[in-house]
Amino acid sequence: MKLSHSFAKTLRDAPKDETAKSAQYLIRAGYVHKEMAGVYDFLPLGLKTLKNIENIIREELDAIGCEELQMSALQNSEPWQKSGRWADQAVDIWFKTKLASGGELGLAPTHEEPITTLMKTYIKSYKDLPIYAYQFQTKFRNELRAKSGIMRTREFLMKDLYSFCPDEASHNAFYHKVEKAYKRIYERVGLGDCTYQTFASGGIFSKYSHEFQTLLPVGEDTIYYNADKSIVLNEEVVTPEVLDEFDIKKADLSSENAAEVGNIFTLKYKYSEPLGLDYTDKDGQKNTVFMGCYGIGVSRVMGVIAEKFADAKGLVWPEAVAPYKYHLITIGDAAAEIGQNLESAHQDTILYDDRDLRPGEKFADAELMGIPTRIVISDKTLEKGCAEIVSRATGETKLIPIEKVTNLDW
Repeated sequence: MKLSHSFAKTLRDAPKDETAKSAQYLIRAGYVHKEMAGVYDFLPLGLKTLKNIENIIREELDAIGCEELQMSALQNSEPWQKSGRWADQAVDIWFKTKLASGGELGLAPTHEEPITTLMKTYIKSYKDLPIYAYQFQTKFRNELRAKSGIMRTREFLMKDLYSFCPDEASHNAFYHKVEKAYKRIYERVGLGDCTYQTFASGGIFSKYSHEFQTLLPVGEDTIYYNADKSIVLNEEVVTPEVLDEFDIKKADLSSENAAEVGNIFTLKYKYSEPLGLDYTDKDGQKNTVFMGCYGIGVSRVMGVIAEKFADAKGLVWPEAVAPYKYHLITIGDAAAEIGQNLESAHQDTILYDDRDLRPGEKFADAELMGIPTRIVISDKTLEKGCAEIVSRATGETKLIPIEKVTNLDW
């Protein structure tokens, strides 16, 4: 991609109402555009980053036998009424709208009810189970205080996975597979060494659910952990009863702010029972399907990564999620000719700043955009038969022979 061909431009200032570092940089670097509080557009660089995170999640879920589908965001009220979650008093984040012909629809904040209803068409017998179905889908939540840029929004991309099992034992086996898959996902996106599986409230479903929390100074949650982090608790479950269960004292725990980047729940029969999702077992007896759900806010993860690794100069993307691997800058006519050929040969991995700007402006934009590796070719470096390679994360600089650079081989 050539920067001269992109409509998105870097900005000197972010909106004054954006306080999160990640939000300021994402807007200034041309990754997202703010429509209003809690609503953002993903521009070409931002969309590529979001898709890279999505693809990592997809690969790990497909590897454990999950199937991808796409469901409607528009919601029929009937299943939600059966589960008791249609009323605003029960779920206070609904966006609802009126049909021109009469009646009311909702914009889905999550999809337990509709996917349970859908599965009634396809689950009849024990032979139809288990099923693990997921989607990447825009969710709508009427948050009272949308803040922290794309880390908490009213419209966001979510991966929601739902499991349908014949019994608790088979559910538990899959639940543990998801735990491991989530850990691989966070490792691959660069958050592995700062993200912890955390005991959280199970609500009415079970004693505990599990959250995945990334240590982050501006995170909205507080987690408590013991010395080796083998026990990590969300603040909401740090009670005398729970401390006794884990045989620990609160005084022996440390605490830090964290941002939730995923959660997994054992739903049991919460939705399958009121919505009538049954199957016939080997003996011809009817049984209720045992369910679980597993969420990752994809756009939220992108915001957490941006916030976690950004420095005083701008974004710093891990290579696995960066929109491009290399940021190419050329200075001088001879360098520009080499740059054109290099970009043409490696369009998928190179962001080429071919704009007619001063070198200092290009370097500042490269720092702001956060592409992992900067390639600088200039008349000065060509005199040495080299190009300059700069790591965005460490600032390490080295000269590489130009023939190796043109093949991206060093």
